[in-house]
Amino acid sequence: MASITNYVRYMAHKLEYSLTLSLKKHTREKLSDRELFGVVMKNLFYGRISYLHSDKGKEMAPTMGTNESTLLVRKLPVVDTRYIFVGDAVVFKDPNETNKYIVRRLAALEGSEMVSSDEKDEPFVLEKDQCWVVAENQEMKSKEAYDSRTFGPISMADIVGRAIYCLRTAVDHGPVSNSEFAMDEDSPILAVELDVDELAKGHKAS
Repeated sequence: MASITNYVRYMAHKLEYSLTLSLKKHTREKLSDRELFGVVMKNLFYGRISYLHSDKGKEMAPTMGTNESTLLVRKLPVVDTRYIFVGDAVVFKDPNETNKYIVRRLAALEGSEMVSSDEKDEPFVLEKDQCWVVAENQEMKSKEAYDSRTFGPISMADIVGRAIYCLRTAVDHGPVSNSEFAMDEDSPILAVELDVDELAKGHKAS
């Protein structure tokens, strides 16, 4: 049961998300003020700001299981450095399969200088709206891990959310460890929208 403080913070996040989503729709479709108000209210009172996502692979162990895991993912109103931070587990479009989404750790943001452990590789700086994502599994060699070390930087625009809870099995689940600021921001969403039974059902169906 969410506390009053968590619920108030949750509604503030939801209002921000609803307004951002509605203004984007207004820009695309030139909605009237009445239509815009209706869209905001619909998103605010009937929408959710999280969704379920299934993923598998050993790249994100131990946060995710080596078999299939079911994640609760927070939708982000805008994908920029105000909303995502180094250390976050982000969900993004696979650079080589645009209909597929994968999870990796955000390791560096635009403006960061990237220096390889291989002296043959030249250092470079991440350009505007670029970021660097890495697999979490320390036992994997860099060439085996499917991350920015193999496919390069990704566009911030390809990030669709942040993983905030992971169910590996029916008895092995918990919050995903993200940056300190992100975990504080996401705590009211977990308090209101997390339903472990729903995650377990999604896990069985996947």
